[in-house]
Amino acid sequence: MDSVDNIGRSTMLPPLPERMRPHTLDEYVGQKHLVGKDAVIYRMVESGELKSFILWGPPGTGKTTLAKIIAKAMEREFYTLSAVSAGVKEVREVIDKARSGSIFSSSQSPVLFIDEIHRFSKSQQDALLGAVEEGVVTLIGATTENPSFEVITPLLSRCQVFVLKPLEAADLDILMNRAITSDVILKTRKFDIRETEALFRYSGGDARKLLNIIDLLASTFPAGRSVLIDNQTVTSRLNEHLSVYDKGGEMHYDIISAFIKSIRGSDPNAAVYWLARMLNGGEDPLFIARRMCILASEDIGLANPNAMLLANACFSTVHNIGMPEARIPLSETAIYLACSPKSNSAYMAINQAMAVARETQDAPVPLYLRNAPTKLMEELGYSDGYKYAHDYPGHWTDLEFMPEKLKGTKFYEPADNRREIEMRERLERLWPKYKDR
Repeated sequence: MDSVDNIGRSTMLPPLPERMRPHTLDEYVGQKHLVGKDAVIYRMVESGELKSFILWGPPGTGKTTLAKIIAKAMEREFYTLSAVSAGVKEVREVIDKARSGSIFSSSQSPVLFIDEIHRFSKSQQDALLGAVEEGVVTLIGATTENPSFEVITPLLSRCQVFVLKPLEAADLDILMNRAITSDVILKTRKFDIRETEALFRYSGGDARKLLNIIDLLASTFPAGRSVLIDNQTVTSRLNEHLSVYDKGGEMHYDIISAFIKSIRGSDPNAAVYWLARMLNGGEDPLFIARRMCILASEDIGLANPNAMLLANACFSTVHNIGMPEARIPLSETAIYLACSPKSNSAYMAINQAMAVARETQDAPVPLYLRNAPTKLMEELGYSDGYKYAHDYPGHWTDLEFMPEKLKGTKFYEPADNRREIEMRERLERLWPKYKDR
């Protein structure tokens, strides 16, 4: 029998998140858009037809747990690989064993779960492709990164992508109460829950983080005393017990967030500090470089277009040389981005344009803007009335390029920086909609 120390903590049992891991869809909390009655994964399990898919979502939203629950509910053998530690050799070994049936007893194809599939190289993903196509294995991948950027197109086309969302306060409340009433250790303690705002805020929609915080709080109160949960206690206890950076742990996304916000806030010193914290903690340097590529467009954009060029060059350099030398171009780029003028005008413009485009998908393209590759299209007026800009003074002529219902619409608003001030001045000379601010 497991021994328990003087604060009521088992010295042998697994961590609380593992002890509280659900084993059925009924026990699973959150993601009702996927697992609720008549939702897509619920229907998949009910039908018995399991297709390959990728679970995309932030940490602690239940990707690994959901994969295991699905495999168990559908009576499939379950095998897992971590993209961090497995190479092409390990992938091929699993596929070969699946073909021979040496590790799988079921007549149905086994589930091959790949955690952090976004870290698989092209060659590793290529090694998977044939087995997925042939149905030798049913692939379930988990990723915190957009699979459109990280998974090769042939593999992605054979997988559905299901998006998991951060857990809501109601979900976290269910998990908290379940843990303190049913966990073998915590149910022996008395909890005095007065406020949960700070607890849920620090959890950030992450079930694993929530349970680890509850476990930490319980450990700070002696056995026999109630575990007090209120905003002040949660904040003070967490500040007293901050863990060191761990790329697979709780502070992973907090540190990258601090790094990005430091660059956005034009503080090169803080940017280099958080960069150093990540590198010392063993963070994937390509993950950092990818984030800087995104930031260069989202937060610097047209204020300094060279930022994106440098960020992309940094990504390529880091990919080619690896650590420890990669720390130098990463530092150079972080400092350059932090010192650059900032603008989110391109980011705001595309967000607004996509929102309007969703509501106006049926807006026809004006005839004079359409392509006219055939005689019939010419007779119908396609391209008739189009004015070729280079035939006019200043390489510009007055022509409406929007659909009729969006005439005069403005999405791009130049920001207040030297480059975009010049762009605004030109736009004001060309377009009436820029003259009225």
